[in-house]
Amino acid sequence: MSDEMLAEKARASAWFRELRDRIVTAFEALEDSHIDGPGAASAPGRFEVTETSRTAEDGSDAGGGLMSVMRGGRVFEKVGVNVSEVYGTLGTRAQAAMAARKGIPGMEDDPRFWASGISLVAHMQNPHAPAVHMNTRMFWTPHAWWFGGGSDLNPCIEYPEDTAHFHAVQKEHLDPHGAAHYPRLKEWADEYFYIPHRKRARGVGGIFMDDHNTGDWQADFALTRDIGQAFLPAYLPLVEKRRVLDWTGADRETQLVHRGLYAEYNLVYDRGTKFGLETGHDPDAVLMSLPPLAKWI
Repeated sequence: MSDEMLAEKARASAWFRELRDRIVTAFEALEDSHIDGPGAASAPGRFEVTETSRTAEDGSDAGGGLMSVMRGGRVFEKVGVNVSEVYGTLGTRAQAAMAARKGIPGMEDDPRFWASGISLVAHMQNPHAPAVHMNTRMFWTPHAWWFGGGSDLNPCIEYPEDTAHFHAVQKEHLDPHGAAHYPRLKEWADEYFYIPHRKRARGVGGIFMDDHNTGDWQADFALTRDIGQAFLPAYLPLVEKRRVLDWTGADRETQLVHRGLYAEYNLVYDRGTKFGLETGHDPDAVLMSLPPLAKWI
């Protein structure tokens, strides 16, 4: 591996950690500032931080990360912000899936990999405040490297103006990299976050990309950074506006049923969940995205 690629990996991993720190700080500030409305009498939530680890099949260290989870706050019922940096060799199943889906030759001969990223899922106390998902990542093998990720909004009670704001901020951050990016990544998110057995989307969309490699690492990394930097300005104003609204038992019922869609998608279709479990990462960190409570009817 070249010194240049080593430096690029270090830059990517450091950025994901920096973004994690920004988001954790912003979310705890949101808890502190919620002094009116439902839940304001509760103690402000705080993240519990746990180191995670991945163990290779031979028992050797294979990287890890930080799992940061807040439960039972004023605003957030459960939110997780994880960062990881893992490495080693891909198992047979992961090799086959990678070769088939990404068309990467040579995986059987040299199945080494390295991956780093940030993954976030927030489930809210107030049914009027939307749940959200965000992740960005870099993946490397001796045969290829690429970036991926995005963010999508998952309200159980939709407000069209909130959806419009979320998408507008995404577009604003993507347009400097080329006008074609936002419509392409929006369409990709619409397709990716679709639940076939329910014949519906799990939310109101956002942006998503995978296998992103133009051959220009600096440009691809800059795009990935801006996908991450779009998250807080796209999401925080929506929570600040909706967290003060009164809600009913019927609203809570709607929220719990909608969370069932989220759980179904993540357990059945989500590639990140499958990859994390197949490569031996900490299952609690991999399944952090699941809601604390959900309901099926």
